[in-house]
Amino acid sequence: MNLSDSSDKSDPSDFTPKKKIMAKYKMHILICGGTGCKSSNSLQIIENFKNILAEKGLSDDVQVIKTGCFGFCERGPIVKIMPDNTFYTQVKPEDAERIVNEHIIKGRKVPDLLYTNPENKEHVSDSKHMDFYKKQIRIALRNCGFVDPENIEECISRGGYEALGKCLTEMTPEQVIAEMKASGLRGRGGAGFPTGLKWELCAKNKADQKYVICNADEGDPGAFMDRSILEGDPNSIVEAMAICGYAIGASKGLVYIRAEYPLAIERLKIAINQAREYGLLGKDIMGSGFDFDIELRYGAGAFVCGEETALIHSMEGQRGEPTLKPPFPAVSGYMGKPSNVNNVETFANVPVIITKGAAWFSSIGTEKSKGTKVFALAGQINNVGLIEVPMGITLREIIYEIGGGIKNGRQFKAVQTGGPSGGCLTAKHLDTAIDYDSLVAAGSMMGSGGMVVMDETSCMPAIAKFYLEFTCEESCGKCSPCRIGNKRLCEILEKITDGRGTMEDLTELRNLAAVIKDTALCGLGQTSPNPVLSTLDNFWDEYVEHVVDKKCRAGVCKKLMSYVIDREKCIGCGKCAKGCPVEAISRTDYTAPGHKLASMVIDSTKCIKCGACINNCKFGAISIQ
Repeated sequence: MNLSDSSDKSDPSDFTPKKKIMAKYKMHILICGGTGCKSSNSLQIIENFKNILAEKGLSDDVQVIKTGCFGFCERGPIVKIMPDNTFYTQVKPEDAERIVNEHIIKGRKVPDLLYTNPENKEHVSDSKHMDFYKKQIRIALRNCGFVDPENIEECISRGGYEALGKCLTEMTPEQVIAEMKASGLRGRGGAGFPTGLKWELCAKNKADQKYVICNADEGDPGAFMDRSILEGDPNSIVEAMAICGYAIGASKGLVYIRAEYPLAIERLKIAINQAREYGLLGKDIMGSGFDFDIELRYGAGAFVCGEETALIHSMEGQRGEPTLKPPFPAVSGYMGKPSNVNNVETFANVPVIITKGAAWFSSIGTEKSKGTKVFALAGQINNVGLIEVPMGITLREIIYEIGGGIKNGRQFKAVQTGGPSGGCLTAKHLDTAIDYDSLVAAGSMMGSGGMVVMDETSCMPAIAKFYLEFTCEESCGKCSPCRIGNKRLCEILEKITDGRGTMEDLTELRNLAAVIKDTALCGLGQTSPNPVLSTLDNFWDEYVEHVVDKKCRAGVCKKLMSYVIDREKCIGCGKCAKGCPVEAISRTDYTAPGHKLASMVIDSTKCIKCGACINNCKFGAISIQ
């Protein structure tokens, strides 16, 4: 099929792109148009570049491209100049003119906008030489940051839809499934079920209608992997769903996406419409006789709808509640028909596996965990962002090499992998390989890919409470272990962080967590105690401090904190008292040697621990005990 004429289906293997793709520009300016950079005025940067280039008569020589996320979110907005691969960070709209004048016209890079290596303070212009990117292998994210996600032609120019063409013209559905099985790809949504086997189970069930369902209901706190893929490369998901449809015998695709992702929804709609225009969706795709189309279904942000049966019920207009399996969706899914559910990242790997082969994909990673994994690296880490690393890489490599270590020179304390369903791992786990089985053995899990790094200012009982509060809020309430049990867990954690806990509470906490894990209906309930159990195992002494000593070493639990003024350091200026909202600070009769005014004192019975006094004291006389 010649893509310059979507009605021409004489040769399904002909992927000749339009002349627009082949237009020769001397330079390209790639600018991140993802949600994060958009919030930092990247759209204005794009507009400024276009206007300045037009003013200088350079529009025919230099192309400005709005891309998806580059991944290095900590340094956004990002501007990349090609073909010399110059990587500018934290660019402001007013920097556009300087980059055009210096780099585009004079050929001189702008040093102060380049990435600075935090160790040797040297400027790094090529992203290939940045520690953040050195150990990454971008498969699912291969096009993010390289193509305009709203232009299907740019996707095609980088090999988009070649895999679909190969499947429809060179492979049988059985061969496609065999290739997926041989690749070793496992579901990236958290459970890690073999993707090829999942497709095979659905393919074996005969029905007049089958469905391919893409789970884009990303609900983990701090996770933005699926959103970034949809924003940066929506066509890869469209193509993969069509491939899956061909393999399992489905003609209908459904994307379940949360309504809070407006940019991802917009770009996915554009990709679907453009694919239809080019004959890559709809009837008789590429003249093969295969029919497949995609529709969107919107979620209201319920975390439990990430579970496939709850997701299906939500799409059917019912309450988003899970059901016991079997029957599995492969047998009875959407509208009672055989359905295959994969998440966004899983689908993003499919076209590459088809084009490069299962052997190539399975050569990356470990024996039981093949390929790469995308993580949203967040928390107290220097290089916050979206990363894609080979399975088998260690936590140490991610945190200290890719992530650049802990912010403000503080000490690493823990890392939460797997979101609310995962666990907190400590320094003793830093050399743990990142794969499905190793993380479970360490007391956590892969999850969908959230990775939150914590330093010594984090209180682990409070962290466990935070995740339990989230789980309680998101529980559908269908089963008692999750609805009631997690509520009781949360209440015990609140007692502990308020200084009312006992050693008996710690015993009950562990016992109840184990019961919930064994008896809850779905994966959400079964994994919800993980943050509690992992912090009890790895930070037992911190729990004991809260219960026995009534202290929070991190200074997070307010009811265990007391603000104290050192009367020897206090000069009696009274600024702390003036800033106290509850008048808990008064003057004493004591005047420290060398000072003219009597020192101040805090009434702990009135203090609300807001911290205003510490912020107002310029002499370090107030401390938290």
